[in-house]
Amino acid sequence: MPEWFHASDAWLARLVLQRGLGLGYLLAFLVALEQFRPLLGEKGLLPVPSYLTRVRFLDAPSVFHFRYSDRLLVVVALAGIGLSLTLVLGLPDAWPVPLTMAVWLVLWALYLSIVNVGQTFYSFGWESLLLEAGFLAAFLGPAWSAVPAPLLWLFRWLLFRVEFGAGLIKLRGDPCWRDLSCLDYHHETQPMPNPLSWYFHRLPAPLHRAEVLGSHFAQLVAPVLLFFPQPIATFAGLFIALTQAWLLLSGNYSWLNFVTIVLAFSAFDDSVLARVLPLERAGTTVVPWHEALVLAVSALIVALSYRPARNLFSREQVMNASFEPLRLVNTYGAFGSITRERYEVVVEGTSDERITPDTQWREYEFRGKPTDPKRRPPQWAPYHLRLDWLMWFAALSPAYAPRWFRPFLVKLLQNDPATLRLLRRNPFPQHPPRAVRATLYRYRFTTWKERRDTGAWWERTRLGEYHPPMMLLG
Repeated sequence: MPEWFHASDAWLARLVLQRGLGLGYLLAFLVALEQFRPLLGEKGLLPVPSYLTRVRFLDAPSVFHFRYSDRLLVVVALAGIGLSLTLVLGLPDAWPVPLTMAVWLVLWALYLSIVNVGQTFYSFGWESLLLEAGFLAAFLGPAWSAVPAPLLWLFRWLLFRVEFGAGLIKLRGDPCWRDLSCLDYHHETQPMPNPLSWYFHRLPAPLHRAEVLGSHFAQLVAPVLLFFPQPIATFAGLFIALTQAWLLLSGNYSWLNFVTIVLAFSAFDDSVLARVLPLERAGTTVVPWHEALVLAVSALIVALSYRPARNLFSREQVMNASFEPLRLVNTYGAFGSITRERYEVVVEGTSDERITPDTQWREYEFRGKPTDPKRRPPQWAPYHLRLDWLMWFAALSPAYAPRWFRPFLVKLLQNDPATLRLLRRNPFPQHPPRAVRATLYRYRFTTWKERRDTGAWWERTRLGEYHPPMMLLG
């Protein structure tokens, strides 16, 4: 192969990509091990066996088409955790190329199997992002092999679509992105604020304008610079990584920001990385058949990129969509529209035999989403709380939750242990509630004075009934 095929200045970049994506897979499989069964298992809110009766294997490839059981799900999750740990620890660095490829491809296939049956609980863009990046990583090769330059360009192409797609969806969407006012609201109304979100929301308006300008540069200019010669490409990757770190500080966005930061290292030159990662570089060996495979995979990705590329420049741009069931090349984007007010669904239960105006209702506390106004928003990212995120969508409109919300209330009436483990606090530890209901509130961050006087992070106003009181018959 010609000299350009080997990225001699990207040995450290490959190491960061592999370790980082291994950690991303580890988080994803840990989430599946803990949350998949109560949400999607045999007795979950949206049971996978029922879903598989309506979906063909060709439309959603998954090992679970052959047989689903909660026990098999545990086996898949544990296998994913074990294989991910080998990547994080760098064990495959000394293995033969076929064996390292096998580890990555098995991880990709196992997680694809989970995502393709995950329904609305797995409908987030970072699922496809992890799968697409993980598939590319399968062909990077171990530490002793030459770094294939085409794959690094494909990682940059993936990063370009993540950022540029998000930037375009903003410019085409909410006018507050154009008048630079979106972050007057977004730190407060984002799906799951973190411990610093209150402080970010209280930044002066000029700093919010600067945040939006920085976002526009990171998503509309820096992605183009990724394809420029060094050191411009490194600057672009660094700027993207820094803006993603800013998002990590200001909110809980699962592993989206983490994986995007990892992808940014594909643009870094080793001369820069060596200053913070002073590792002894191993000698590299060219493997001809591996190079031929990289060329074939690169050609496949380029061919599959047509529809995502066309979508980028379409007036009807869609975000977080896959155009083929293997999710090899996808389209991304987020928050084209910003909500100006925050709504929360508060789920309550009672032990009273009869529902009257004097009934005493007690609130269920979720792990991440706001409920108790005096509770400081917690930090969960890069871990992902799937039920909490869906509760945010449910608050925007009941249309987001018709299939899973009522089964969730039934589980609470049964004091279902698996479901209750997804929550922070069950107000009925001794016996199930007699009835449950859901109430819609408007939440807003308190002011500096309100926080000093009350100690509360939120102020809330009851808007009305979201779901009427519900009891089990018999």
